[in-house]
Amino acid sequence: MGSPVRGSLVRDQLTLYIFVSVLFVVGSVFGALLVSALTLDQQQKLATEVGQFALRLQEGATLDGADAFWDRALFHAKWLVLVWVLGITVVGMPLVLALDFLKGVLVGFAIGTLVSQHEWKGLLFALVSVAPQNLIVVPALLIASVSALSFSLFIVKGRLLGSSGTLAQPLLSHTSTVVAMVLVIGAAALVEAFVSPGLLRWAAPLLDNSGFISGLE
Repeated sequence: MGSPVRGSLVRDQLTLYIFVSVLFVVGSVFGALLVSALTLDQQQKLATEVGQFALRLQEGATLDGADAFWDRALFHAKWLVLVWVLGITVVGMPLVLALDFLKGVLVGFAIGTLVSQHEWKGLLFALVSVAPQNLIVVPALLIASVSALSFSLFIVKGRLLGSSGTLAQPLLSHTSTVVAMVLVIGAAALVEAFVSPGLLRWAAPLLDNSGFISGLE
């Protein structure tokens, strides 16, 4: 039988996973709804930028694979390192939650923009442009966030409740988790650098029928 301490830890971790996941989903919904709150001029500007992006894709204007890989890998790694730092500061717990919510807003806004302008074709374009890498990035971010929150809560409980125990093992666990997630998001960077460009070029003509691309030519 498992120890009561281990059982409590599992329950705490599960609660945190549910909480940050719900927070991300709420952020995604908020981001999607935010699109409808834009003015007509702002929506038209977004539509023009999407059309220009799709046109560049059709013309083959993409970053070199290696450059794109390092660019995206460093971007995602910085995000995870920020989560690690906020976790060890303890007072950064609300900011960790804010990052999870913000990530949801960004994903929801990107998908909402495409769907609002191009309907089902925009949804299909979103599935190949937004979804592939985020299927890796989002879980990695949530895992790192739970690790950061768990470490912060360990410190808080130690100070408020007088719990015994050293910080070495929890800090090592938190650090190793974030390092593992940094390695995981390397796979997301590979997808963005070498898989997504081909998918985007395939899906870009779908946006042409809505008139945005043809109007720019």
